[in-house]
Amino acid sequence: MSTLSPFTFSAPIQGVQVKPLTQDGKQIRIRYNGLLNQSGAEQIFLHGGFGEDKEWQEVKDYLMEKTSEGWEQTIDIQDRQFNFCFRDNAHNWDNNNGVNWIYRIT
Repeated sequence: MSTLSPFTFSAPIQGVQVKPLTQDGKQIRIRYNGLLNQSGAEQIFLHGGFGEDKEWQEVKDYLMEKTSEGWEQTIDIQDRQFNFCFRDNAHNWDNNNGVNWIYRIT
């Protein structure tokens, strides 16, 4: 039996990729190779919350793990929509030109 997941990362959008880890899409892996990584950040945090894009709930920072493919973090989705952006350890932000990123379960 293969332990490889049948799911793959999406095409990058502004250096961000998402891969579902479960069939229902409620657990995802986010990979970041955006501006902060390109600028040599020592640490990246994923800043995210659930709900509508202008009314984030349960907002928190997730410490991302540096991998050979970029910065990665696994998120358990608690709602139909997860809104997120990124910051580095020097508090520089990458928020996709003010519109952030959205992962939505449809």
